[in-house]
Amino acid sequence: MPLQPYLPIAVVAALDAVFGALRAYLEGRFDDKVFVISFVSNVLIAAVIVYIGDQLGVGGQLSTGVVVVLGIRIFANAAAIRRHIFHA
Repeated sequence: MPLQPYLPIAVVAALDAVFGALRAYLEGRFDDKVFVISFVSNVLIAAVIVYIGDQLGVGGQLSTGVVVVLGIRIFANAAAIRRHIFHA
């Protein structure tokens, strides 16, 4: 079973957790346990969704969906980080 389709999804899921952690840190509510659980669960859930999509023959569409959803979360966290840093 090739892992190639899962790597980009895992990277995007991990980035989501990292941006969420950075936002939480800047807001003074960072918790390392929450970060680790978020990081691992994001990667696992994203991989399972893509795996199920592969089994159903729609892996590409579900991969795109996962990237879109996580991308929206990453940009929302990035906007909150930017607002916090620049007070705007």
